[in-house]
Amino acid sequence: MNTEIKAVHFTLKDDGRDYLDRKIARIHNAENMIVDLLFTLTKSKDFTAEATVNFRWGVAIHVKENDFELNPAIDKLMDKLEAKITKEKEKVKDMKGKETAKRTGV
Repeated sequence: MNTEIKAVHFTLKDDGRDYLDRKIARIHNAENMIVDLLFTLTKSKDFTAEATVNFRWGVAIHVKENDFELNPAIDKLMDKLEAKITKEKEKVKDMKGKETAKRTGV
């Protein structure tokens, strides 16, 4: 899994990077399904945290969150991202189950 983190209009310090890395560890169970995990953290009036996930089977999901502080924006983003990844995993699992049922004639 390739992970890329960009900070726009501010410098992401080591403690912010470490915080994001700890949050990324929450999705370790999906690492074998994800090709790219791209984060963009932008500072304007507030912080905008965006993530794009590219799965092996060609599906991409995009999630975006805003907050006045960076860490809460990351928390909200990771909650949403974890839910979307779980939903995508379930879709793929259901499709595989249907294909297996077709092949076995069940």
